[in-house]
Amino acid sequence: MREMSSAEMRAFLEEGTRTGKLATVRADGRPHIVPVWFVLDGDDVVFTTWHRSVKAGNMRRTGRAALLVDLEEPPYGYVLVDGSVTFGEDPDELLAFATKIGGRYMGQDRGEEFGRRNGVKGEWLVRLRMGRVVTAANVSD
Repeated sequence: MREMSSAEMRAFLEEGTRTGKLATVRADGRPHIVPVWFVLDGDDVVFTTWHRSVKAGNMRRTGRAALLVDLEEPPYGYVLVDGSVTFGEDPDELLAFATKIGGRYMGQDRGEEFGRRNGVKGEWLVRLRMGRVVTAANVSD
């Protein structure tokens, strides 16, 4: 097992359609973990969420989240990002990122369809700033 370089970490996060497991903390201290589709934008992990979702409320209250992305087959590996979050509601930016995210996970031919579905009023654009990052590559070697 070894740590990934910054370039390897970015390539790992951008490869294929790996979902992120987003962890937030509920008001009573219980953990809340859900899968999310995401893309990178500079040093931000970007995803969308409905403004009334549990994760949105948790992130709004704490201003933080953690995201785990893993390779679930040999040689196994993971990237864990922990950081602060910000929210955006600009309709043009939301539509652009929802389309990019839809294209990544559903294929470029369906990106616009998913962008229109998820780039709507009430949906928030979330930016998770890469604060603390932990990586592991070739865990089974």
